Amino acid sequence: MVKVGLYVRLEAAQGREDDLANLLQQGRELVEQEPGTTVWYALRFGPSSFGIFDAFEDEDGRQAHLNGAVAQALGANADLFAEEPKIEQVEVLAVK
Repeated sequence: MVKVGLYVRLEAAQGREDDLANLLQQGRELVEQEPGTTVWYALRFGPSSFGIFDAFEDEDGRQAHLNGAVAQALGANADLFAEEPKIEQVEVLAVK
């Protein structure tokens, strides 16, 4: 059962919205390689507002993901963001 997660809020730089959407869609392939990542969602809230929600069974899975390929891809593409991504570590209280 998942117990911990991450909620990441992303704001695309002007004119880079489609590039960020594509990067997030490609991220799925990277996350497929992470056995500790139980749930991973890439989200779009509006024209330039995006997010990621992922969940893990334990802290080891969460830390592996924070040090994994998606985090590296986001860091390598900092020019896509209007501001630095906001990463929140969350506790999962209930799941279905």
